[in-house]
Amino acid sequence: MTANVSDSAPDAVSGSAPKPAPVPVPEPGTDAIDRSRTVAVVGTGTMGQGIAQVALVAGHRVRLYDSAPGRAGEAVTALAARLDRLVEKGRMDRAERDGAVARLHAAAELTELADAALVVEAIVEHLPVKQQLFGELEKIVGDDTLLATNTSSLSVTAIAGGLRLPGRFVGLHFFNPAPLLPLVEVVSGFATDESAATRAYETAKSWGKTPVRCADTPGFIVNRIARPFYAEALRVYEEGAADPATIDAVLRECGGFRMGPFELTDLIGQDVNEAVTRSVWESFYQDPKFTPSLAQRRLVESARLGRKSGQGWYPYGDGAAAPEPHTAPPAEPPAHVTVQGDVEHMRDLVKRIEEAAIPVRFGDDAVPGYPGWIELPSGTRLFLADGTSADDAEMPVIHIDLALNFSTCERIALAPSATVDDSALQEAIGLFQAAGKAVSVIRDIPGMIVARTVAMLADFAFDAAARSVADGDDIDTAMRLGVNYPRGPLAWGEELGAGWVLEMLSNLHEEYPTGRYAPSQALLRRAAAERVAAEAAAAAQEATA
Repeated sequence: MTANVSDSAPDAVSGSAPKPAPVPVPEPGTDAIDRSRTVAVVGTGTMGQGIAQVALVAGHRVRLYDSAPGRAGEAVTALAARLDRLVEKGRMDRAERDGAVARLHAAAELTELADAALVVEAIVEHLPVKQQLFGELEKIVGDDTLLATNTSSLSVTAIAGGLRLPGRFVGLHFFNPAPLLPLVEVVSGFATDESAATRAYETAKSWGKTPVRCADTPGFIVNRIARPFYAEALRVYEEGAADPATIDAVLRECGGFRMGPFELTDLIGQDVNEAVTRSVWESFYQDPKFTPSLAQRRLVESARLGRKSGQGWYPYGDGAAAPEPHTAPPAEPPAHVTVQGDVEHMRDLVKRIEEAAIPVRFGDDAVPGYPGWIELPSGTRLFLADGTSADDAEMPVIHIDLALNFSTCERIALAPSATVDDSALQEAIGLFQAAGKAVSVIRDIPGMIVARTVAMLADFAFDAAARSVADGDDIDTAMRLGVNYPRGPLAWGEELGAGWVLEMLSNLHEEYPTGRYAPSQALLRRAAAERVAAEAAAAAQEATA
């Protein structure tokens, strides 16, 4: 049996390995499984060994089982070596290591798991194989044993469908590497008892993890909501607006993400990432919002799987050149700029321009209900990307991509319309270079890179919360800890405003009328409530004026 693989990878989102935090001892009376009870892990691949290590370090006796003869014994040896390395690095005492190894055993037969209080499965992602395993386990373990699957792509409900006691079955989805990444998705199937979900949640928490509760839906929280991070980058690439290195750089240095989607999928494995995307798409009955990328499919078909094969979007190995984003050469800034109207989400950018000693004038050409802009001396207008094409404008326009923080971001992305002459584009480039930013110029594309990605992530999160996939706090926690987003997508969407997200997606939906960008009902309701609240606040202010 081989461990399943979730859409994450060692160091892909966590950076360097932190020193594990002390494992808290559960308070008396909590629902966590007692440390004196045995935890069994079935499957001894990367995930199985990682989960076993977590339970072992927490103080449990752990039994490892694998259907391949000798594999469990090899895993015990490998785990002992892992603990030795922790001792060498000062992350574990020798006495703790010796105690943990003494509690670790290989099981030659499945019947040796009979006394386990919890059995976690981490085997091949194949539904019939998992169903057969749990059917056999149910005949061996006691009725009070908690049964859990670490599946990342299959239905928890379906795995438990043939069990005599499906109420004690849960999903415990760890992220790779399990000993380091804090997030655990606790998934309740259709028949899961609340007491079983609570017991699993409290146990994961007592192991030093950060559990989040979620319903049994395709992709759970992270693998469902994260799809646009990859999909929008691939869409921008497929339309020829920018190359992978530039898209990655913009999402990192402008959007604040730890890694760009092309370098991240190379690390995860193109086959793994594409398989998760395809699984979620098929589980949602080929909903266009989850449509996989043909470009990524071709990459997989050509065996360019990323780092593990030596070639993915980028080359790897000795002598491989580091990817270089398109960065504009130095240009002269304009003598001044004029700010027209309310530039709301670009106010920090205007401050950076002022700090660069470029004169900023404030005009009175604002149009009610129309977004504000920064105007160059030539008359070219710089707008924040809004989901339209710059070429749709009746005057020369340059779109500016959204940034996580315009004050601190290192890069700005610009998309000029066809009517912008080179001298005006050079002025815009020089303007942001003077403000301390690297500048990438991409081909005009609706929503650019960061803006369309963040809008889609926010809408996916709003929709998941409205459908009770998980509550808002758990959604944001999962996305920050599971894939290390700089901000939870719900919090990000609320900061930008539901109205901004709705306008972005409505414009994209008009540009691409396929259903991919159709705003969710949850977003429509949020935007309406936001608008009513703003109107009420304005009326109250007017009444007291």
